[in-house]
Amino acid sequence: MNENMKSPMPPGEFLRILHTAEKLKCQTRHSDTSSGRRESVAEHSWRLALSAMLLAPEMRREIPGIDMDRVIRMCLIHDLGEAFTGDIPVFEKTDSDSDIEERLFAAFIASFPAETRTEWEMLLTEMNARKTPESRVYKALDKLEALIQHNEADIRSWLPLEYDLQKTYGWEAVEFSPYLKNLRELVLTDTEEKISREG
Repeated sequence: MNENMKSPMPPGEFLRILHTAEKLKCQTRHSDTSSGRRESVAEHSWRLALSAMLLAPEMRREIPGIDMDRVIRMCLIHDLGEAFTGDIPVFEKTDSDSDIEERLFAAFIASFPAETRTEWEMLLTEMNARKTPESRVYKALDKLEALIQHNEADIRSWLPLEYDLQKTYGWEAVEFSPYLKNLRELVLTDTEEKISREG
């Protein structure tokens, strides 16, 4: 077989990785969907990636040269560590929780075939450093998606602290982008109207 035709991902490895990722369909987050059931981590990651795809033209206008396909990849994998730890709400998550999740995710990636492992390790390092435009856009959208989902949930599912959190969370993450700042302001308007109407 030609060396260039060799698969870097044996089928067994592919299935092993997918079986682990499937756990994100089972892990629930601290938010309900609009129908009243708990949202899964996989659903959050899917809509986060969809958000990046939808906003690609706007982000390219604001940040010439940004690689939005890279942002979508970040969105798709960003919570894979929760396949091992489950989701811990931001207001309960400690530095120790984050360290454990990052360590388990890194160990999972380290078990990948070499070519895939290298790509994912580079992506994860970039995501954690949050210095590139791509990593900042991904993180801003991650926070915004959580806020949007809470606005879509029945307000009776909110904890008392979430009334304030919905108003204060995520502003620092959107500071670099006029479009995302405007989006955050619109999400705040939705929050205030929801509280006024349903709270």
